[in-house]
Amino acid sequence: MSTQEKIAQILRQTVAATVVEVEDESALHVGHDGEASGGGHYRVMVVSPLFEGKSLVARHRMVYDALATEMQRTIHALALTALAPSQQMSA
Repeated sequence: MSTQEKIAQILRQTVAATVVEVEDESALHVGHDGEASGGGHYRVMVVSPLFEGKSLVARHRMVYDALATEMQRTIHALALTALAPSQQMSA
């Protein structure tokens, strides 16, 4: 399973994500410290009903908590958009 697939699977399971889009942007960061350590750069958009009524900081914490193990292993950088379903139309 690729890191992208693993990120999506984890977010579907832990934050009940209904939409997960993961882009590997590692190629844009060739030569960066994260590349040397094996960690990739990813852009993630996640929509979850569990984010409804939560602040942006709380939503980001939920995602980072869910991906904590991967952040130590395979993710060096994460550009994150975390939306509640009610926000998805306006994004």
